[in-house]
Amino acid sequence: MTRTTIESRTRTVTIGFDEPFCVIGERINPTGRKKLAAELEAGNFTTVEADALNQVACGAMVLDVNAGVVYNSNPDPNQTEPPLMRAVIELVQGLVDVPLCIDSSVPAALEAGLAAASGRPLLNSVTGEEERLEAILPLVRKYNVPVVAISNDDTGISEDPEVRFTVARKIVERAADHGIPANDIVVDPLVMPVGAMGSAGRQVFALVRKLRDELGVNTTCGASNISFGLPNRHGINAAFLPMAIEAGMTSAIMNPLRPAEMEAIRAANFLMNHDPNGAEWIRFARVLDAVAAGQDFAEASRMASAGAAAGGRSGRGARRRQA
Repeated sequence: MTRTTIESRTRTVTIGFDEPFCVIGERINPTGRKKLAAELEAGNFTTVEADALNQVACGAMVLDVNAGVVYNSNPDPNQTEPPLMRAVIELVQGLVDVPLCIDSSVPAALEAGLAAASGRPLLNSVTGEEERLEAILPLVRKYNVPVVAISNDDTGISEDPEVRFTVARKIVERAADHGIPANDIVVDPLVMPVGAMGSAGRQVFALVRKLRDELGVNTTCGASNISFGLPNRHGINAAFLPMAIEAGMTSAIMNPLRPAEMEAIRAANFLMNHDPNGAEWIRFARVLDAVAAGQDFAEASRMASAGAAAGGRSGRGARRRQA
């Protein structure tokens, strides 16, 4: 079975077909968040701190860190993003002990993040574009880290899933040329909005199965893409995630602060026999009871985790390492 190993200084997370679904928290990202972008440009990390702590409390096993702020004072991200990425990573890994996913379109920012990160982070991302392959794969090899591979190339994003599969295979093969094994490639097959393409769900499920069966790679996605532009997005996301898990998807970059989506993942883990004796489902049921009684989801999750830790319970997907 393919296993992708991601590490912080003290914790190991394994993404795999026989592991609990890996939730990668998406919120430390200023894209579309004007308040967060303004805070980061001003050197204010208050929202980052809250997002880091709350996402982990709610079940994020890995945190995506994106520092892609377009500064009003300097619009060149090649200058501004690398030092900001370093600062955010140092702050986040001082607050929480989960592994990180370093997320940027700027190669210098990715390398700054890799230099600052403890353990073995996930790099986000490489594509099938020639320039990107030549810039990113040497970094992956140099730092010996796994990487998210996005299934678009120099021709753009194809609506044809067979084309996206071909791009994914190209990335896996090019990575092998650099000595990077397939188990260190986590493919993002690119989820299309179902509101714009009615077959988007069925398309991605078939593509995920093919990636698993023919390339043997783990997969991820931006889970909320499926519901883009639609009302009651969380209901759609909560239906999509278990279906994607059954098809073979092993992780998603998503918002763990949404109870509906996290409930769907906990249930899917139990039904896929990735939650021994339903221990996590029972713990999560207590969280939902507390939320129904009026408690904040993050705080209820934090209290449930503290109770589980006091009881000596541990899960399979995330393991602590000796410091």
